[in-house]
Amino acid sequence: MPDTRRGVLQSTAFRAFAIYALCVGLLAAGIIAALFWQTNTLLARMTLQGLAAEAQSLARLSATAGPERAAALIAERSENQRLGLYLQIDASGRKLAGNLNRWPPELAGSAQGGLFRYERSTGGDDTFIAVGVPAVLADGTRLLVGRDLEEQRGFISGMRLLLLAGIGALGLTALAGGYLASRPLLSRITAMRRTSEAIMAGAMSERIPLDGASTELDGLAASLNAMLDRIEQLMAGLREVSDNIAHDLKTPLTRLRNRAEAALRDARGATAHRDGLERTIEEADELLKTFNAMLLIARLEAGALEESAEPFDLGRLVADVAELYEPLAEERGLTLSHDVEPDIALHANRQLVGQAVANLIDNAIKYGLPGPGAKAPRTIDVRVARAGAEAVRVEIGDHGIGIAEADRARALKRFGRLEASRTRPGTGLGLSVVAAVARLHGGNVRLEDNAPGLRVVVSLPIKAQATSAPAPEQGAADGRQRVAAPALRST
Repeated sequence: MPDTRRGVLQSTAFRAFAIYALCVGLLAAGIIAALFWQTNTLLARMTLQGLAAEAQSLARLSATAGPERAAALIAERSENQRLGLYLQIDASGRKLAGNLNRWPPELAGSAQGGLFRYERSTGGDDTFIAVGVPAVLADGTRLLVGRDLEEQRGFISGMRLLLLAGIGALGLTALAGGYLASRPLLSRITAMRRTSEAIMAGAMSERIPLDGASTELDGLAASLNAMLDRIEQLMAGLREVSDNIAHDLKTPLTRLRNRAEAALRDARGATAHRDGLERTIEEADELLKTFNAMLLIARLEAGALEESAEPFDLGRLVADVAELYEPLAEERGLTLSHDVEPDIALHANRQLVGQAVANLIDNAIKYGLPGPGAKAPRTIDVRVARAGAEAVRVEIGDHGIGIAEADRARALKRFGRLEASRTRPGTGLGLSVVAAVARLHGGNVRLEDNAPGLRVVVSLPIKAQATSAPAPEQGAADGRQRVAAPALRST
């Protein structure tokens, strides 16, 4: 508990509350001081005005009713009014009437009046504060009308103490409120810190708890949890990719070494060596294709782009790539047809879009043959059409083995091969390249059922969101430049 209390008192939130309380206290003290000063001034002015009015009234009475009547009234008021102070003296300073013993030296020669000290006739050595106003009566005598201020001063002192106590109570209440309000905030922040420390220690499944009490902190926690989910997914994907790379590259590298070793041991000599080198080069080319595809995907996802977007006719590009692959489709016993909408000006990276289309067509040729005994058509259909005013859709469909709906999302990932043994040729990078190209241009890829077979739908905006793209790797140009693209279905 002491550590928790010390942590709250040292927290930024509590300091902010304390500063706020200090500012409010100073503001309240300033306002109260101004009100107090104004009240005190008003009371003093009202007292002086009352005394001046009374002195003038007595002066008029002396002039109209005679000095004796005024003196009698002064004596009467001196006896009946506890706080009223009166003194009437003649020209020689002799007291004629009143309850003051002498003319105050503070008001000697003053025509306006003011504060003075006096001693009460009840005895004692104590002096008291009063205020008085002088006047001259009709018979030439001088009159002083005063008022005792001790009761008023006591009231003002009590108000001062009350106001100071109120300011202190306000400050203490604000600090207590700041302390109580800071505790749950500090608790939430501590929970976030502990969760981050646990994640840094290796507990990647930890998440920041939500309590529903703070909309702002819950929103921040939800965003951080979403970020942690994404990081965990990326790390899991990285581990999976690393495992797949180790598995997929180990086999060709082992085969490459075995063939080189077999060529060296072959008794035929130079002829065997030449055959071994040729096959080794073929294996090396396949490995280079895999690495090029991996590098291309990495550059697309990392956003390492160059200014290479340009407007071009998408229909013409797709038709050119389809015509390039027609002989390869005929060799597989397939008919490749294309139906493209003319005059679709797409602003994108021509080489990358051509690479994606080539990958999909090559993929369809490799896996587009119907299964044994199937009566499905042996065709591959390529279509290009507008999808509204601001998008275009490229569809490539076959009637081959297809991909189950549950496996389609995994097929778009790197090395996402659906064959568990991973013994068939291919790397599982073809569709992931297509997906990366679509994402780069602000589009998307969907895998759909072609009843039977697979239909791949690539949607792209007419004006690509990314106006730049990476320079293609060697051999990663459009369909006319690269027939043997790494376009392997993830199987």
